[in-house]
Amino acid sequence: MHAPTPSKAHPWREETVATAQLAGPLILTNLAQSAINATDVVLLGWLGARELAAASIGVNLFIAFLIFGMGLVMAASPIMAKQLGARRHSVRETRRTVRQAMWAAITLSLPVWAILWHAEPILRLLGQDPALSANAAHFVRPLMFGYLPALCYLVLRAYVAALEQPAWALMVSVAGVITNALLNYALIFGAFGLPRLGLFGAGLGSAITQTLMFLGMAVVVTTHPRFRRYRLFGRFWRADWQRYREVWRLGLPIALTLSLEVTVFNAAVFLMGLIGTTSLAAHAIAIQIASLTFMVPLGLSQAVTVRVGLAYGRRDPLGIARAGWTAFVMGVAFMACMAVVMFAVPHGLVGIFLDEALPENRAVIPLAVSFLYVAAFFQVFDGAQSVGAGMLRGLQDTTLPMVFAAFGYWVVGMGTALWLGFGLRWHGVGIWIGLALGLAVVSVMMLGRWLRRGRLGLVPQIA
Repeated sequence: MHAPTPSKAHPWREETVATAQLAGPLILTNLAQSAINATDVVLLGWLGARELAAASIGVNLFIAFLIFGMGLVMAASPIMAKQLGARRHSVRETRRTVRQAMWAAITLSLPVWAILWHAEPILRLLGQDPALSANAAHFVRPLMFGYLPALCYLVLRAYVAALEQPAWALMVSVAGVITNALLNYALIFGAFGLPRLGLFGAGLGSAITQTLMFLGMAVVVTTHPRFRRYRLFGRFWRADWQRYREVWRLGLPIALTLSLEVTVFNAAVFLMGLIGTTSLAAHAIAIQIASLTFMVPLGLSQAVTVRVGLAYGRRDPLGIARAGWTAFVMGVAFMACMAVVMFAVPHGLVGIFLDEALPENRAVIPLAVSFLYVAAFFQVFDGAQSVGAGMLRGLQDTTLPMVFAAFGYWVVGMGTALWLGFGLRWHGVGIWIGLALGLAVVSVMMLGRWLRRGRLGLVPQIA
């Protein structure tokens, strides 16, 4: 069932329902993707501490490239939404976008594979232990072949979301969580008659899971009556350089924006390591909690790109405003509730990860709690910048938001973190305050651009 276009009688209520119907499965899909990574961490923890450490640095290298690729193929979403808004059954234009987003994924995968194949010397160049780097490369080499199918799965997920049928991606993701757990357990520990491959098995299992998830989505879009008439894979080899360039034009700034945010948090991990292992452990717990709450505004961001894009394609300025503000209020309200929870029960949240009765945890717990207080402060800003970026993506406005991210995260955020953390010796709390300030600056700039969208010519005139 296609989500309704808001009627004249109750437009705001119907927009809220449409946004919730679209965002709900996307949020759950994001949580399922996170569950795949969490499962790998648990299983490798059973294998051993050194194996877990090696996989951690290996997967961080892999995810840095995956985030960039994810941003690139996310360009498919606003392009398709605009086309479907202008013409609800825009079969040919939608097919062009899906195909060329996959072409872009293939183009990007070739150099990424070449880089990841040399993960060991790269990690050693970054100052990692030689033995740990060798083990990490043993994990990354099979894992890297899941890169292309992961990106192609994301393209198909964007396709079903643009058609406002995201539940199919959710079902495939849930199946992927189960498959990944069983397959990785079997390949890591040699269960179910399969060989015991340890770290290599973990990487191989994850790559196979990503491939199966893409194939699962491919089966859905080629057999389901709602999707198959688009014939996405028909004459896939035919070049379409105009649409290919459009994907790169919109997608490259999105990729850089996401990478700027992710890398500033990666740099924070490095800074925490310079302070000490206690700060590093406390940071890991606090950032895990903050990452979990972030899945909701992330899903709303993906949904609002579609909803704004549909109104943009209809040349409907009122619909654009309604779609954007509805998702923005939902995202900020949720994160405000999460901020209250973090302020109210920080010890309870940290206690999920650490046992207060153990002596080795007594120094970590109060530090993690102090980080959570800062995280509570930046929850609203984190939600605002994420949904705000999605609103602007719906208007196909991606270049200046990339500049906002560079300035906010790296100039303001990292600059403040270094000054407070090391200059004033506020240590870990100073670093977290810097991260919070960076998010705040980005959110204000994103919102300011959205408020000036008419004067900036981002919104089309009524046809």
